[in-house]
Amino acid sequence: MRNASPLPGLIFIVIFVAGLGLAYANLDPESYATSAAIAILSFIVAVIAANAVKVADQWERVLVLRLGKFRSLEGPGLFLIVPIVETVPYRIDTRVITSTFRAEQTMTRDTVPVDVDAVLFWKVVDPKMAALDVADYVSAINWAAQTALRDVIGKTMLADMLEGREKLSADLQRIIEARARPWGIEVISVELKDVRIPAALQDAMSMQAQAERERQARVILGDSERQVADSFNAAAKLYADSPTAFHLRAMNMLYEGLKRSNSTIVIVPSTAVESMQLGGAPAMATVASAIAHAQAAGGSPTPPAPPD
Repeated sequence: MRNASPLPGLIFIVIFVAGLGLAYANLDPESYATSAAIAILSFIVAVIAANAVKVADQWERVLVLRLGKFRSLEGPGLFLIVPIVETVPYRIDTRVITSTFRAEQTMTRDTVPVDVDAVLFWKVVDPKMAALDVADYVSAINWAAQTALRDVIGKTMLADMLEGREKLSADLQRIIEARARPWGIEVISVELKDVRIPAALQDAMSMQAQAERERQARVILGDSERQVADSFNAAAKLYADSPTAFHLRAMNMLYEGLKRSNSTIVIVPSTAVESMQLGGAPAMATVASAIAHAQAAGGSPTPPAPPD
């Protein structure tokens, strides 16, 4: 709300008090009529002077009409008008103004009801057009923004609305600016605050996203299995071409099993038994001796040497 300037009231008080002082100075039992006339005249002059002096704030532009016709735009600062003959019907705020608007239960292009909240940033760049070409420019810009929002929603798919808010905001700004330009209004930007969809559709979209993530996880798992199989296949070909490497790998598997196990039960692949010739009694005795030695020492067993 605008605060009225105290200057007109001060001018009224000064002129009226000066007139009363002059009337009192001329006060005489034989000239009461003259003193009263001076007091009345000073009151009239004070009223006229107070109404003639106007003040506009820095961000205001004041429309002055003379006998109903446009005379000029005044402000900011001090300016004078002719009382009764000239009037001030509008004071136009030229600062940036924010307006919130929304569209409720509006159907998208794929027939989904949505509620959309948006914010409009705008300002008056031509106060004369805003005052003379539209009755209420604030209401006009708000209704133009709301109808433009409904039009854009009706032409947009829900997925595009959720993912491409920047494009939707740019389309809204272009439409609203085209409608508001004849009113002397510049649209600075339009921003979507929120897009709300029905709860049932939210649950369905959540289930769809969850299913998509599960599908991706299964694809990744299958690809990992394929890579592991390829690695095993390459290792098998390498071991087939190098029996010594396969023999050393079997010994390492037996060693790792003995090192991590606290019991005397060791599961060894049959290929490792054949490769390391652990099927005979001397070899098994060597393994049992290594296990017993490791348990007695409380440490890790020493990998057995391959039998001759």
